[in-house]
Amino acid sequence: MSPPSPSFLLPSCLSLLSCLAPLAAADNAFWRIPPSSSKLASQARAAFSNLCQLLPFSEKLSIGQLLLVAMVCGLGSGYWYLQRYSWSSSRGTVSSKEPLSDGLTPPARWVRGVHDAEEDDPGLLKKHSEIRSYTTSRFTYPSLRVFYRRHPQADKLPTTPAPLPLLVFIHGLGGSVAQFNPLLTSLVNLASCLAIDLPGCGLSSFAPKKWDAYTTDTLAELLAIIIEDYREKEAGQGVVLIGHSMGCSLAALLASKTSPRPSPVAENVVGLVAICPKADPPTEEEAATFRKLLMIPGTVFDLWRRWDRRGGPESASVRRFVGKDADEETKKLQERFNSQSKTPVWRRMAAGSIPVYQNGEPMGGLPGRKVWSGLEVPVFLVAGEDDHITKPAELEKIASFLGKSHPVQIELDEKSEPLVDAAAPVDTSLQREVSAGTESLELESESQILEVDTNVTRSPHSDPSTPNEEFSAVPPQLLKPRAVLKTTILPSPATHALLYTPTTVRTLAGLISDFLHTQVSPRLSLGWQLQFLSTSGKWDVKNLAKWQAVAPVSEPIAGIFRAMKTLREVDESHCPEVFVREWQSQIKYIVDISHESPVYDPRGLEKGGIKYHKFPTVSKIPPTGTEVTSFIALIDRLREELSGPSAYIGVHCHYGFNRTGYFIVCYLIERCGYSVQGAIDEFAKRRPKGIKHAHFLDQLFVRYCVGLKRAPTL
Repeated sequence: MSPPSPSFLLPSCLSLLSCLAPLAAADNAFWRIPPSSSKLASQARAAFSNLCQLLPFSEKLSIGQLLLVAMVCGLGSGYWYLQRYSWSSSRGTVSSKEPLSDGLTPPARWVRGVHDAEEDDPGLLKKHSEIRSYTTSRFTYPSLRVFYRRHPQADKLPTTPAPLPLLVFIHGLGGSVAQFNPLLTSLVNLASCLAIDLPGCGLSSFAPKKWDAYTTDTLAELLAIIIEDYREKEAGQGVVLIGHSMGCSLAALLASKTSPRPSPVAENVVGLVAICPKADPPTEEEAATFRKLLMIPGTVFDLWRRWDRRGGPESASVRRFVGKDADEETKKLQERFNSQSKTPVWRRMAAGSIPVYQNGEPMGGLPGRKVWSGLEVPVFLVAGEDDHITKPAELEKIASFLGKSHPVQIELDEKSEPLVDAAAPVDTSLQREVSAGTESLELESESQILEVDTNVTRSPHSDPSTPNEEFSAVPPQLLKPRAVLKTTILPSPATHALLYTPTTVRTLAGLISDFLHTQVSPRLSLGWQLQFLSTSGKWDVKNLAKWQAVAPVSEPIAGIFRAMKTLREVDESHCPEVFVREWQSQIKYIVDISHESPVYDPRGLEKGGIKYHKFPTVSKIPPTGTEVTSFIALIDRLREELSGPSAYIGVHCHYGFNRTGYFIVCYLIERCGYSVQGAIDEFAKRRPKGIKHAHFLDQLFVRYCVGLKRAPTL
């Protein structure tokens, strides 16, 4: 394999020569060898004299100039080595005559290695993505990756006056759709979801290459066209924009009534979530400086990026985004995203985000006060306390643009009331719009927070969903929700990478879910959707088979609990009589948290020496803070009455997974010193496969996010 011509190093060499020429002056003290009578200095001068005799032009060069030549040669050699290292990792051969992309850097496929975007693409994205071509008023983008997953039960949910809003995810500078994968894992069953790899990012091709095709305004126009292509326009579907970093600015341009280029999407935006947003564009002085920096040749810029990535997961480029104390998994993920970001694309988008100042006013580029102040929809601003890319202070600026006085943040501790994923007040005048044969909504549950294995088909017997316990009326859906502002700062160590960091993404997903169903539409409550779609009887043939397939009693959990499925009076093996005979020596109390009266006679347990306690809760909705507090108090009291090391407390809902798991996990955290993830893992280990509902898990992370700062809704 032949290396490319070194001609593309010429611009960088000339640039370095012009920058370093002052240092190379013969009389520059930086390069002088101080006069000394020492033997070492004499030997150094003698060696230099011998070297000069070997060079035909040596008499015309000073020591500084020779060192400069050596530096440039070293730079070229280093770059050639780095490029050759990348080529050796390539999966194919490349002709040395193949033209260079951008005229400076090798084609992207030359550097395809362990961080190939296509091979690293999560399963959820692979399954629901397609490559599309779109044309704006000025440019054609021939190959864009578009992820779209329609709500799996969209046709069975109410569509009057409009279907559930479309959630649109917009990544930032140097980002990709893959960064939203952990968040999509939680939200993809809440509503239809759309996400786009901007041109040159992720799996979208770097075409066209004209710099004007990557300005902020041009990208906003492209996004508007794609959104309108997927939005159910005839049904009047609304749109919720969810952006990260620079994606927040693009979202603001799309949603604002005062955008310099009004978008057809603006009339249909019903909510905006800005994660790590930037409030305003760079100042006139900063813009001038940034433009000068972008004049550095792409080769030099790319070389600096490679130097910045030295150390892999421990490199400065990784620490800048995730912090030095991030877990190993997050560091590796950030390293992957950094390596997949293409220098020519980054430079074009960065240049396109810089405004041109006319009479002191910014034109184009990132939006500022004028655009943000034109938002007339519910807005949720989220920042990370340790984010040094877009700092939390940006939230206060945006709040002032919206005419809101940014209130003092409320710091929550582990005893604070959590966000409750409950349905809003309902309008009972609306009729249920679903056929009697509707099946319950089944959640996709990923085995890992960052990856989705779409090849695994989950058996309905291994992922039961509690049948509906009571009729659920249809809540209203406003076509124009009231404009409000909510702000939240996730505590340290939350950084710019909070949307894909395992320690923060669950909390973020819970906060966004709460915002969507309380401020945008109560129909965006996953708990309500599950209740609405569950029309089958609790003990019909299908659900009876599910119940029979579930293990009756779990292994001991933290030496305190046994998670159970409900007993059934007419069952041959899991009825009170048999249960007492098999478990009376170990289980001394049964706490029934199902909503309705039990389908067994508790007196059968009491006669056998097992005490029964009723603690009714509603299925499919995470328990409230008050319910958790009461449950913990009840368990504390029962534990005081227990005697013997093998005495356990049995807890059951219908199947013994979601509500049962939620309460037990809360107890392990508050009374037994478990971390949130540790308690979830302990329950899943003893009661495979643990808590199934993603919104239950999200709310656990929200509830126990120590130091979470939330402001009242404005």
